[in-house]
Amino acid sequence: MSEKSREEYWQRNIKLVVQCLIVWFVVSFGFGIILVHPLNAISIGGYKLGFWFAQQGSMYIFVPLIFFYANRMGKLEKEFGVEED
Repeated sequence: MSEKSREEYWQRNIKLVVQCLIVWFVVSFGFGIILVHPLNAISIGGYKLGFWFAQQGSMYIFVPLIFFYANRMGKLEKEFGVEED
């Protein structure tokens, strides 16, 4: 792998990690802590939405986020020829 190709791979890798961290931050800290009071005006299954995000909703977002990251990294590795067998 050339130096230019290696730099592009790591730049795209870091960009993907930062995007995932932003989603993680918004869901966990934003919805679960900062926006809890406005979200509590909405109910899901008898529970306030702010409480739901703080207790369970974040986990329902994190699991697909893990699969999203793994899928995108698999494609990125294949594109740059560094995938594992």
